[in-house]
Order: sequence, then C-alpha cells, then structure tokens
Amino acid sequence: MRMVRDMEVFVQAADSGSLSAAARRLGMSPAAASLAVKRLEDEVAAPLFLRTTRSLRLTQAGQMFLDPCRQALQLLVEGREAALSGHAALSGVLQLSLPSDLGRNAVLGWLDDFQARYPRIRLRLLLSDRVADIYRQPVDLALRYGALPDSSLVALPIAPQNRRVLCAAPAYLARAGVPDRPETLEKHNCLCVTLGDSVHDHWRFSRDGQDVTVAVRGNRVSDDGDAVRRWALAGHGIACKSALDVADDLRAGRLLRLCPEWSGEPMPLSLVCADRRQISPVVQALRTFLAERCAKHWPVGVQRGQDADPDASTRS
Repeated sequence: MRMVRDMEVFVQAADSGSLSAAARRLGMSPAAASLAVKRLEDEVAAPLFLRTTRSLRLTQAGQMFLDPCRQALQLLVEGREAALSGHAALSGVLQLSLPSDLGRNAVLGWLDDFQARYPRIRLRLLLSDRVADIYRQPVDLALRYGALPDSSLVALPIAPQNRRVLCAAPAYLARAGVPDRPETLEKHNCLCVTLGDSVHDHWRFSRDGQDVTVAVRGNRVSDDGDAVRRWALAGHGIACKSALDVADDLRAGRLLRLCPEWSGEPMPLSLVCADRRQISPVVQALRTFLAERCAKHWPVGVQRGQDADPDASTRS
C-alpha cells in the first residue's frame, strides 16, 4: 500500500533528519523518498518538514503527525503478525469423506493447495459414494451431495445451487443421435448410479414450471459416480451427472450438455458434521476454501439452480 510506504519514509526521515538516509534504509532513491513525503503532505494538507540544503526539520504539523504515524505503522505490524500466527494456529488432523467423482478428479487437487496454505493441517480421506456414517466411522466431516436424510446433522453449504446435467460424449451422439427433449431418453442407453439400495433410473427435469420424470434404461449401473462419468466419456451412453462432476469435461468438449433448456434435479453440495461444536476455525477455513473453489469450477453456460430441494438425491 503506497500510503503505508509514504508513512514509513516520513518516520525514517524524521528519525534520521535526512531524506537521503531514509531512502537508503528503505532501499529507494532520494527522489522517490521526496515524492513520498510530498504525497503525504498533500494528504494531510500541511507541510511536514522545513527543508534547507543542510537540514531537515519537522514543522509543527509534522511533530503532531509523527506519533500517530508511528502508532499506525506499529498496529499494522502487529496485525500482520496476528494474521500470520492465525494461519499457523490452524493445525491438526481432518478426517474427511469425499464423493468418489468430485473427490478424485477435483477436490484432491484443491486440497493440495489447502495444505500448502495451512501446512500444519493433516488429512485422512475416505473416497466413496456410499454415505459415510460420521457417528460410527472415523470421519469428522463429509462432503455430501443432496439434502440431509438425518436432520440432526449440521450442513454447511458449499455449492447450494448445484444440480444435475444431462450429458454424453460426441462419439455416442454421432452414433445414437441427440435427444431433443427428456422424453426421448427412453430410446437411449442411459448410464445409472445406485443411490443407497436403489438404482437412480427415474430422472427428473423442469422447465417454465413444468416437471417431467423419465424412467430410463441402460446396460450399465454402478455405485461409483466416477465409473459412470468414465463410461459416458468412453461413449457408452448418456449420464445425468452433478454439474460440478463434469465441469472440466463440458469445458473441454469431452462431454456435451443435452436438453440445455431443461433443468436437472437439484444436487446441493454441503460440508456435513455431527455437531455445531465441531465447527472449528479449521472447519470454517475448509468450508470457505471449498466454496471458493466450487464457484470457480462451475461449468460455463450451466445456469445455477435454486436452493436445495428437500427431495434431492444424496450422491452423484
């Protein structure tokens, strides 16, 4: 901040009685130091020094300004140290459950940056699309899609407006044709994921207040969202995936969005814990970090949905 630098020049010049000496201490030219003092004098609307060829003396305004200036610079130093010590204080072990697809293909890389920012934090990860039991399993937090089935859990929103998008690889569409509306999915090979004990084979869409549910069929089903995405990339059929899961594939053209005028069902992403007392500074830092990354990761051209639907599916 230029104002802070100008104040440092002023204090150094007052202490040494020389602009040239202040410039040497601060690693700048005498001309730059003189300009810094001039900016400060313009800011306070009063001369701060009486200058002669041999001496530099504080004016009355300069004497009145010096102590507050020192205090402001000292407060800035203390604030910077407090901020740095706050980062250092974020430490400990985070036991975190992640959904398979988003976890492997996006969040793992993001967590590298998170640990670089907070090097004293250690991670233990569980990657699975099966809902982690955070009461019984060694998991502190779970990154989950969908509304919470257990209302006693605490959900911290990460991407509350995330939703499913319909997509397929160009190779599949060249071979099987492009569906122009949800009802035509009945004629296509649809790649499904299991949610709990049931297959997610009833896909819901909405447009202009109209809701449509399509019963789809296909020759491949998996309990792993990453496997479904890989099948879609290989051209084996159409997938109905979380927009966050396929964001990179849509941007790169490896997958194409289908029926874009129809909105898929909501899939809010949350960071879940068992008790509000677990929301420590570390958890808050992780929540903020993940929310920022998800916002940057959002696929271009996909409209964000509304807030979480209580009937939304719980995984990708």
